[in-house]
Amino acid sequence: MKRFLQRRWFLIALFGVLALGIGAAESLAPLAANRALRNIVVATVLFLMALPLEAGAMWRALSRPWPPLLAVAVNFGLLPLFAWVVSHGLDPIMAPGLLVAAATPCTLASASVWTRRAGGNDSVSILVTILTNASCFLVTPLLLLAMTGKVVDHPDLSLAKMAIKLGLLVVLPMLVAQLLRCSRPLAVWATEQKPSLSVLAQCGILAMVFIGAIRTGQRLAQANADELVPLNLAAMLVAVCTVHTVMLAVSVWLARLFRFTREDQIAVAFASSQKTLMVGLLMAISLQVSILPMITYHVTQLLIDTVIADRFRRQAGITD
Repeated sequence: MKRFLQRRWFLIALFGVLALGIGAAESLAPLAANRALRNIVVATVLFLMALPLEAGAMWRALSRPWPPLLAVAVNFGLLPLFAWVVSHGLDPIMAPGLLVAAATPCTLASASVWTRRAGGNDSVSILVTILTNASCFLVTPLLLLAMTGKVVDHPDLSLAKMAIKLGLLVVLPMLVAQLLRCSRPLAVWATEQKPSLSVLAQCGILAMVFIGAIRTGQRLAQANADELVPLNLAAMLVAVCTVHTVMLAVSVWLARLFRFTREDQIAVAFASSQKTLMVGLLMAISLQVSILPMITYHVTQLLIDTVIADRFRRQAGITD
């Protein structure tokens, strides 16, 4: 039992926070509304991830740009195209919501957390996060215009807003962590404590999932009856899981085809297929389409990728 809990603690905790957050959404609403808390959690997770990361690893990711560029191409290219094809099998209420989910950028933190958990190159996934989020103010509206014919017009998707958000939540924590590594004793300690820091980062991602689950419960309570038809919900769930899983598998296949290292293959897989909830909700609300596909994509990617990350760990012989 102890060994089982050591290997599956994160998946068990993930189910627990999702159930608690969605089930008690009404009473926990003030927690989810605390934007400062959410930002602190995201920044802390990225700081903990960047502290044991050697500057040379990020430089190598920049000097060998093909893995992150492949991930960006799948995330903003193949995935939206595949989702557009799949959306033709959904009802008119759910289909636009799936396209919104497909057009959003990579997650701010969880792709890198899952990459590290699986033993992959988290510097690649961090770089993909920066590239997709930095360009989403332009790419995402264009993708949605092409797929839905609707124009996204929201001030929170402006260049200035996205730049500030990226700078404060992604770049600054990583920069501070790397500056702290200028102290040789601290750098050695951080490298030695990488497994422990990774566990702390995973606890941080659980906190982010908990806040997201509360928001999900709130959104589900506001959904209208037309969105909650069981058959339509089942078809949407299958479509969302299919898009995410197929694109993750395709990313691994392409990375192997290009003979990337195993670590880069893992990073490409997660960064190519994961999508961020916050931008997706913003766009769905702006376009007045169903938010349920975006919420479902967010929740199922966490569950699916936890199982896949643990499988990668076992294949590499990594123990908790």
